[in-house]
Amino acid sequence: MNILFCSAGRRVELLKNFRKSMDSNDRIIAADLSNLAPALYVADAFYLVPRIDDPSYLDRITDICVKEKIDAVTTLIDPEIELLAKNRAHFESIGVEVLAPYAETAQLCFDKYQMYRFLTANDIPTTDTWGDYSSAMEAVKAGHLSFPVFVKPRTGSGSVGARKVQDADTLKALCDADPSLIIQRLMDGVDLDADVYIDTISHKAVSAFSKRKLETKIGGASKTISFKDEKLFAFIRQITDLLKFNGPVDMDFFYQNGKYYLSEINPRFGGAYLHAYGAGVDFVQLIKNNLNGRENIPHFGEYEENVVMMMYDSVIITKMDKIP
Repeated sequence: MNILFCSAGRRVELLKNFRKSMDSNDRIIAADLSNLAPALYVADAFYLVPRIDDPSYLDRITDICVKEKIDAVTTLIDPEIELLAKNRAHFESIGVEVLAPYAETAQLCFDKYQMYRFLTANDIPTTDTWGDYSSAMEAVKAGHLSFPVFVKPRTGSGSVGARKVQDADTLKALCDADPSLIIQRLMDGVDLDADVYIDTISHKAVSAFSKRKLETKIGGASKTISFKDEKLFAFIRQITDLLKFNGPVDMDFFYQNGKYYLSEINPRFGGAYLHAYGAGVDFVQLIKNNLNGRENIPHFGEYEENVVMMMYDSVIITKMDKIP
């Protein structure tokens, strides 16, 4: 298995976990636009590439796939997911599996308001969402929404721009400055998420690792504790049957008044997948099975509860002459 991680960035521990589950002849290739992206220096080989919106970007990634005999490609940032999804046929023509959702699903996941409309149309409980200031204020006047509320960019990632808003004046100022903001009902239930693997052959969810968030910093959960609930696993299967994913998916939920609500979906390896791997839920082997033509048998909840992850910072030390 030769796998290419695009936009590898800071995801050092993820690549290290892959290495632990790979055979000696398997290779990890990493790409990023910055020569100071730490994850580059734990890969077997790395490449510097243009920005993802550069017209030459796709050709550059294609050249890497051919040169390194890549079997699967994935990305670790949200804005690139749709690019890979739209070019699935191109990658398949050179024998590369795209570990990203299919194009329509990728678009829905990146556009949080469109995803809200899709979910409500399909009777999936989700966080109540309004697409602009005026519609949110109409809901306030009608008694369907009250302050404080939660706002975030319609197509943002990494929790950038997401915040609690206490009053209408502040909300108006924020929405005037950034019309892309969506407004959500503030959820006060339990904040949790799940790492889910969608088999690339059956396109069914075959594994899930669920965890409660104990601490959240910019970009995601930094402390989590594992739990199991068949009701949540059934909800995950219901959601994933509606959409066409392919490979790893990170799903955020709230649990409130005895009911699960889907918050959003990031169809890539989540930052806290490290917890799942550390608890024995190995998506690397599931990927390898698929690349070898083997359909994975669904196994949910094959891990211990009350396993805690505590994320911390570390560093890469290297010599200047090894930095291109």
